[in-house]
This record gives sequence, structure tokens and C-alpha cells, in this order.
Amino acid sequence: MIEFRNVTKSFKAAPVLRDISFTIEKGDLVAIIGASGCGKTTTLKMINRLIQPTSGEILINGKNIADIDVIELRRGMGYVIQQTGLFPHMTVRENIEIIPRSEKKPAEEISRRTLELMEMVGMNPNEFLDRYPTELSGGQQQRIGVARAFATDPEIILMDEPFSALDPITRVQLQEELISLQAQLKKTIVFVTHDMDEAIKIADKLCIMKDGEILQYDTPEQVLKNPCNSFVSDFVGKNRIWTSPDFIKVKDIMIENPVTCSPALPLLKCIEKMRSNKVDSLMVVDREAKLLGILKASQVRARHDQSLPVSQYMDTEFLKAHPEDTIVDVLGIVEENKASNIPIVDGNGTLCGLITKSSLVTTLSQQFLDNEEGGHTDGVH
Repeated sequence: MIEFRNVTKSFKAAPVLRDISFTIEKGDLVAIIGASGCGKTTTLKMINRLIQPTSGEILINGKNIADIDVIELRRGMGYVIQQTGLFPHMTVRENIEIIPRSEKKPAEEISRRTLELMEMVGMNPNEFLDRYPTELSGGQQQRIGVARAFATDPEIILMDEPFSALDPITRVQLQEELISLQAQLKKTIVFVTHDMDEAIKIADKLCIMKDGEILQYDTPEQVLKNPCNSFVSDFVGKNRIWTSPDFIKVKDIMIENPVTCSPALPLLKCIEKMRSNKVDSLMVVDREAKLLGILKASQVRARHDQSLPVSQYMDTEFLKAHPEDTIVDVLGIVEENKASNIPIVDGNGTLCGLITKSSLVTTLSQQFLDNEEGGHTDGVH
């Protein structure tokens, strides 16, 4: 765990960081994002003491880093920068092994670890280990930079705009590989970027900075849905959540109070209820609001004796979705089953809401209209 407590930094009396406090939980990938000059790289470099705070404290696992030997501190961290930082006069192997060798680890262990790391970053050791950095493409060099950062199996990895100089295709590939690596290894990763798309894609939490202050620190989903102010909203991009549909949950778009009835209600009363509420189906619930079945208008019309209760004719086998399902999940259900109504039911079987085909169309068309009216609203790239 990394904790910033009231940290400030000034260069020649000019404030760069203004009393920032936040905590990075163990195993999280946190993206620090903001425009140039906002203080994000300064924040990163304080973690390995490349920059000292003017005031405040930074703790790792409860211990003030000012009290830790700086060499010991840095050896417990991996560090990846935009220019890779590879030594041009050393081979790939020598670059990866430089820290483990300085720590006098056994040669056999170092060699085995180097092969593992090359496999981890998707590079053939026989083909690349004896090459020099100048013989590699930018993407290959950055992969070696990542491998070197992981060489001592550190708890913390610091990444300062590591992919920003790469071409778009290579950049996307390395982002995907980082996501995959993090899923396996669960390191604590602090990742500085100015690209909102990249941050949303890779991060567990976003730390949005402006003028040396933290404006919002939350999950990508919450930042997209609930930006704390107009700056964050504009920076994120008002419609950016539509480029990340997995963040749009059923609970955000469902009809919250669908028309319901009790299982004992006579069919005749059901027809009246449907007409007055302008719906073609009723959600049948018990007194605890648990969903028992669905009654459709077509089922009622086919019955001659309309004094009979709903319970005899309702459908008890029905499609359903959970409030935490995504809009992508529901669109799949609707398309696959040609469904017009999807009740939203929680883990206890309680009816929470309803998604209809028309409400989906309205939601999607409104997004299209917002885009048309607002123009291109993406944040800074």
C-alpha cells in the first residue's frame, strides 16, 4: 500500500503539488492523469525518491519512505519510462539482468528468470537476448523495459508514460499485455499518462490532477458516470462512457418502477391496469416484491373466463438480468431471444426494474443525439 499524506512540492517557491493525500491499495493499477504540468510525473517520482517532497509524508506499507535506505527502496520497485531507459552499450540480456547481478543472485536463478521474463513480454529469447537496443523496434525496446522492471519481482512498478512514443497499433498491443500481466501478477502499479482512453482501459482507479491538486480519485466507472466538476467532465469527455459500454450498467438505464400486480388479481383487473398504464405486460410479484412471473396482454385476451387469478396464467419461466449486468449483456439477451421485456432481478429474486426494447432504443438514440449536438467531446490526448 502506498499512502500520500498532505504532500506538497515547490520548485523555487512555485508550487507544483498542493497538499495532496490519497492511498493506492496493494495490487491496484492506478493511472495518474492530467494535462502537461499538472504534477503527475512529480507525484510518481516522489514514490522512489527521485524527487523529495517539500512537506508531508509518503508511506509504503505503513513505513515512511524517508526512513528507508534509498537504494533499498528503489530495488524494491520497477521503473519504466517513455524512452525505455535501456543502456545502449549493453545487450538485452545484460539490461534485464543488471539489477539481479548487482544483488549477487545465483547465476542459474538469474538466467532462468530472464527466460521467464522474455516469455512474459512475448519475445523469443533465442532471437533477442544477444541483440542491442538499437537493433530493436520501439515496441520491442519497451517490452524489454517492462521485462527489466519485473526482473527482481518487485511489489511496486512505476510507469511514466511508457507507451506514449509508440505507434497506435503497438501501443494497443502493449496495453493489452499489461492488462494480462496485471491479471496474473497483481502488482501495485502507478501509471502516469495524459491519454484518457489508455487510463480507462488499464486502470483500477483514476487519479485526475490539475494544477498540482487531485480533483477526483475513483474507479473509471464512477469518474465516467459521476465527474466531480465541469473540468473533469470536459477532460473525460461527456460521451466517453459510450466508448466503454461495459461501464454502463443495467441499473443506470432500467425503468425503476415497472407496473406490477399480485398473483391473486383477476385477469379482468389486469386488462384495466395495462390500459391505464399503457403497457402490454405486468410483472407479477408477491408482498416482498419477489418476481413470480410475467403476464402478457396476449395471454389475457385468449381467456374467456377473466375472473380467474393471474397466478393460473402467468409465465413462470422468463428471461431476466441483474442490476450489475452491462448494457452489452442485455443487448445480447434481447438480440438472441428477440425479447421485448427483460425484468431486472437481484440475487434475492426481488424485482428491481425493467428493460424494454423501446427503453433500450431510447437510451441508445439519446446518446446519438447528444453526440450530434455536442460534437466531438473527447478529453485531452
